Amino acid sequence: MRLILLGAPGAGKGTQANYIKEKFNIPQISTGDMLRAAVKAGTALGLEAKKVMDAGGLVSDDIIIGLVKDRLKESDCANGYLFDGFPRTTPQADAMKEAGVAIDYVLEIDVPDEAIVDRMSGRRVHPGSGRTYHVKYNPPKVAGKDDVTGEDLIQRDDDKEETVKKRLSVYHEQTEVLVGYYGDWAKSGQPGAPKYRKIAGVGPVETIRDSAFAALAE
Repeated sequence: MRLILLGAPGAGKGTQANYIKEKFNIPQISTGDMLRAAVKAGTALGLEAKKVMDAGGLVSDDIIIGLVKDRLKESDCANGYLFDGFPRTTPQADAMKEAGVAIDYVLEIDVPDEAIVDRMSGRRVHPGSGRTYHVKYNPPKVAGKDDVTGEDLIQRDDDKEETVKKRLSVYHEQTEVLVGYYGDWAKSGQPGAPKYRKIAGVGPVETIRDSAFAALAE
């Protein structure tokens, strides 16, 4: 099972990725993790990436694709792999295609913006333990206080409404084009074209998981 997971920030990709990884016994490939590992290991690509990052630049698509190709040679990718948060742009998708990175499925988790804003901006966290609550869906017993310690809960900067809206607008601008990119490629009937599946990412986590498994069985 070789797949790409698409969806806006806060659509629940991380949660579903865990279910998919376990079911198919495949690794989740995150470019951030790969970059950190390559830098730490001091590989040729890692050193190149470190130079760029130390100078405050963005690591080029060439380096990223090189890391991806290296990563896919590792033994845990024998059954397949799951890309989450990559590719982010059309040039990255093109580069993956040119590099011959095989993809069986592209799975889009579709959640309306207002549901994402509601979901993320309502989150509250207990800094000491990492326990999370939601003002609407999972409220603490006492508003603004942790159930166990009674200490104050905080709203992380990432979860503030204006931050969430900003991240969504970047997603719509840069990454949403991949929905069309992979959708069109899937319809083209070209050899090597992936299957494109779209599921609704609202409702109970287990229901979404079952929809994802059903979509990947078609």
